[in-house]
Amino acid sequence: MTTPDPPRPRGPGPAPSPAPPSLTRSPFESDTFTSATFVTTGRGPLLALAAVWLLTRAGMLVLFVRDSLGIGGVGREVRVLYHHWYGLFADGTFPPGDPAWQYPPGAGLAVMAPGALSSWLGYTQAFVLLALAADAAVTLALAAADRSRLTHGAWYWVCALPLLLHLPLARFDLQATALAVFALLLFKRRSPAAHRLGGALAGLGALVKVWPALALIGTPRGRTTREAWTAAATAAAVLLAVLALCFSDPLGFLRQQGARGIQIESPGGGVFALARAADLWPGTVGLRFGAYEFTGPYVSTMGHLLLLLTVIALGWLVMWRVRSRRWTAATPLDAALAAVLLLTVTSRVLSPQYLVWLLGLAAVCLTSRATVMRPVALLLLPAAALGSLAYPVLYADVVAGTPAGVAVVLARNALLVAAALLAAHRLWRSTVSPVRE
Repeated sequence: MTTPDPPRPRGPGPAPSPAPPSLTRSPFESDTFTSATFVTTGRGPLLALAAVWLLTRAGMLVLFVRDSLGIGGVGREVRVLYHHWYGLFADGTFPPGDPAWQYPPGAGLAVMAPGALSSWLGYTQAFVLLALAADAAVTLALAAADRSRLTHGAWYWVCALPLLLHLPLARFDLQATALAVFALLLFKRRSPAAHRLGGALAGLGALVKVWPALALIGTPRGRTTREAWTAAATAAAVLLAVLALCFSDPLGFLRQQGARGIQIESPGGGVFALARAADLWPGTVGLRFGAYEFTGPYVSTMGHLLLLLTVIALGWLVMWRVRSRRWTAATPLDAALAAVLLLTVTSRVLSPQYLVWLLGLAAVCLTSRATVMRPVALLLLPAAALGSLAYPVLYADVVAGTPAGVAVVLARNALLVAAALLAAHRLWRSTVSPVRE
């Protein structure tokens, strides 16, 4: 016979002692978690993160200084082209009629910024220092946003960016990525001021590289969207007005951008590369607008097809936003990654540095437990490594259309297309598709 438990006293008494925290739970989830616990637990991972950042960035710097990997000359764009543009800005004008200038006017700030350090550094050294500063700022922001998960998003960024070798240090995509990352992290907060600041940063980023505007695609409907989008439009308009007052021809990039052809590294270019390797297409490769592009029959048709696919991708994004039913803290992050992926793989141009954007957005997604983009983030890692093989390691083979060059480009593009389709599918399923009972 089982003896019943004695009745519990109803009067005041000592509170029952809390159960010990499960060993399988993170110390951050424990009821006994304190700031001292964080210092003790968090110092190790953060110090390890800093050490890996220093080691990997030192390796990237060595590669930049030597600049002899593959075809070499990755840093020539900074040393020659950007420095030349800096001289034009000093004279008060955007590059007049320069086919290589294909950037919104805000990009001029990234080109001019190293001049502020010219009193004690050369232009190239200052440019690289500012790129590293943007990289470090992204790392710190991701680590702060992901503290409760021991900085998984920050670890992804720190370890993934070196897959692109020293290319990120020789372009201003790190600066644009930093603006988009900061904007998305601010959207995770509840404060209206944070939403407005995030929108302003996205608007400024759009004037540097256009794509950071897509950070706004997933903002929650209602007040957050109104605040963020209004701030973005205001910030972009103010910066554009200032640049138009201070410099001549700020919108000249539109003439160059509209005449772009099919870049050899793009998914559309991969079709021509494969056809040329099989002797099914008689076109050639030429240097136009600062990049190697295909010229020959059907190139303009492919350009129109890719433009149509871009319009379809934009239409899908609008339809997704209208039909989405569920919004989580990760939805703005996931939507931004899906949107940039879709517009990247449907573009006529897919430069190697575009992977900087995608890795940054994937890292932001990994700061949220609710993200559905983990498989997409994994796909981007081999895509980044193959991108470095395509440029600069095997770029001579890519231009010549050798079997190795064609295979690397096709494999990299196949991974990016798969990542784009998977991102779109997972975003739709997590926000639009009915929940199964």
